[in-house]
Amino acid sequence: MSGSIGSIGYGILPSLIANAGTVHAQLNTLTEQISTGLIAQTYAGLGAGASLSLSLGPQVSTLQTYANNINQVTGQMQVAQTALGQIQQIAQTFVGDMPNLNGLNPSEVDSIASNARSALQQVTNLLDTQDAGVYVFGGQDSANPPVPNPDQILSSGFFTQINSAVSALSTNGATATAAATQAIARSNAAGTSPFSAYMSQSATALAAPVVQAGPNSFVSVGLFASANTAAVSGGSSTTGSYIRDLMRSLATLGSLTSSQVNDPNFAPLVQDTASSLNNAVSAMATDAGVLGDRQAQLTGQQTQLGAMTTALSGQVSTAQNVDMATAISQLTSVQVQLQESYRLIVNSATLSLVNYVPA
Repeated sequence: MSGSIGSIGYGILPSLIANAGTVHAQLNTLTEQISTGLIAQTYAGLGAGASLSLSLGPQVSTLQTYANNINQVTGQMQVAQTALGQIQQIAQTFVGDMPNLNGLNPSEVDSIASNARSALQQVTNLLDTQDAGVYVFGGQDSANPPVPNPDQILSSGFFTQINSAVSALSTNGATATAAATQAIARSNAAGTSPFSAYMSQSATALAAPVVQAGPNSFVSVGLFASANTAAVSGGSSTTGSYIRDLMRSLATLGSLTSSQVNDPNFAPLVQDTASSLNNAVSAMATDAGVLGDRQAQLTGQQTQLGAMTTALSGQVSTAQNVDMATAISQLTSVQVQLQESYRLIVNSATLSLVNYVPA
């Protein structure tokens, strides 16, 4: 009975080795979890959390896409608002200058005419405002400038034809001159329209960009260089577009000369221009307000999307991501278990009944 019975150790050795293998696999799993932060690399390894992850993961991605869409277009809308605000300021400046023309001061006429020509160039350049390569006044043709040659506006058919009409003021009279400039500003004909081929269309043919901000939410964004978005231009002296009306007014003022001050047709033309300018400013304010409302709507929707994304992401995280503190604690425990398993394996070959019989 006192003899060695190492066969006892060898008998339990397979069980010890299998146990060590199980513990080692646990160690590998915990090490990988701590390294990646994930419960498993595949859905199969998530167990009960797999269905939740499969269900909510795509929803989170979709919500993030909507939020990214809104973030992109609200940036563009803000750039458009800023540019439109500058255009409004230009228009309001000339509304304030109109009484000075009625004072019949020849030098004032020449000064305002020079300023109007400079302002016309400013306006056409502002209409080509971009945000990250997107022309914010370009409608759905946002990759191309709505005014192809803004710096050449004073040599364009648009300006030279209005200049010619204003030069014939004394011959044709104020009514005919105003009608001629209105027709020129309304025209979409090549060589007359300063706008791109896309923008040189009827307002009904133009389309604004649309952003998907939700499952069934599509919001029209952006402005047109050659047409109103939501506003209706008022008054009898309008092209139907506040931008065209403003450009027409600036071209008309820029074509006046001090030699025309004493012409009886001068004051009526100035009055028509002042009326058109005032109505353009009002229509511009309406479109700016509509754009601002849509921007606020999208910003509010983006906040809601953010809250929903955070809530769903939390649920997905619970299903996919490992609890790091718990995993580290378990890793330490498993390392101890593995060391003990190896010790038992090493000692198993020397087991004897002597180890079990009391002395």
